[in-house]
Amino acid sequence: MAANDRAAAPGKSGAGSGGSGTEALMRASLSAVAPGKALRDGLERILRGNTGGLIVLGMDKTVEAMCTGGFVLDVEFTATRLRELCKLDGALILDKDITKILRAGVQLVPDASIPTEETGTRHRTADRVSKQCGFPVISVSQSMRLIALYVDGERRVLEESAAILSRANQALATLERYKLRLDEVAGTLSALEIEDLVTVRDVTAVSQRLEMVRRIATEIAEYVVELGTDGRLLALQLDELIAGVEPERELVVRDYVPEPTAKRSRTVAEAMTELDALSHTELLELPVVARALGYSGSPETLDSAVSPRGYRLLAKVPRLPGAIIERLVEHFGGLQKLLAASVDDLQTVDGVGEARARSVREGLSRLAESSILERYV
Repeated sequence: MAANDRAAAPGKSGAGSGGSGTEALMRASLSAVAPGKALRDGLERILRGNTGGLIVLGMDKTVEAMCTGGFVLDVEFTATRLRELCKLDGALILDKDITKILRAGVQLVPDASIPTEETGTRHRTADRVSKQCGFPVISVSQSMRLIALYVDGERRVLEESAAILSRANQALATLERYKLRLDEVAGTLSALEIEDLVTVRDVTAVSQRLEMVRRIATEIAEYVVELGTDGRLLALQLDELIAGVEPERELVVRDYVPEPTAKRSRTVAEAMTELDALSHTELLELPVVARALGYSGSPETLDSAVSPRGYRLLAKVPRLPGAIIERLVEHFGGLQKLLAASVDDLQTVDGVGEARARSVREGLSRLAESSILERYV
């Protein structure tokens, strides 16, 4: 089997694990069964042949203890072998890298006390086996003509590419509108930073839009995984739309997270985590977003003035290393002092020679001029 036909190894999360581990395993498993992969080809051959199948994507002592009967094979995986071996009664066991068919025709006897909401025998077995061993399990239903993927208690029915593409294109159109609005509010924030007129409301509006765009992009990225080779163009469009969004999100937080006080303290990492934890409903409320950043979120606070440290605009200066940005911010303490600094002032910072100082001075001047022009012209 060619290297580019091999599915990405789904791995193993451990039975009963949840959270990000389960999500990562689900993504890896969806990638393994995406269109264009040999495993997906084999599953579709099973459907076309009007037979069912039960396939475990991994083998260890737990899986071995559940197996009775069948045949020990240890042969190379191919789509045609998968199809032919599924004609036998019983399940197939593949290795976790989906390169070998280890066993065929085995009866799986999972722990009957494991709860499941599935009704069919094959689906109940798949659900319980997945929960008990932690490996992904695939059930191909002959009567319902569907392929279901079970990962650590979660069930995902594989859909046709056309249905997924339809939803993905709708999400992409939404992302384009949100990205356009994000560019507008980010441009306004830049102009306000130059004039030192930023309020907490302006900051939270940009953070809100950045988080919305990031979440829509994450949803589309899931579609890209499910589409496999059919999602190439979608992936290119997504990459173009969200270029720079994640770094911008962190830079805004670094610029505006409040200085620690006796009453409250919020690090950049904590603020990012708080934003990520907001529900979709909470994200629509500016006071809630402000609290996630470390502000009180009251109407008075939203209209209070704040000043950026300068990370965001300095990151727009070409060929300026992150370490130098840190030193500049630490030395000058805020964007307004950076904007007022001369070339000689900039050279007093460790690592900033005359050439780099001129580059920073000219870069900030150009950014200031273009930001003001974009806002008022």
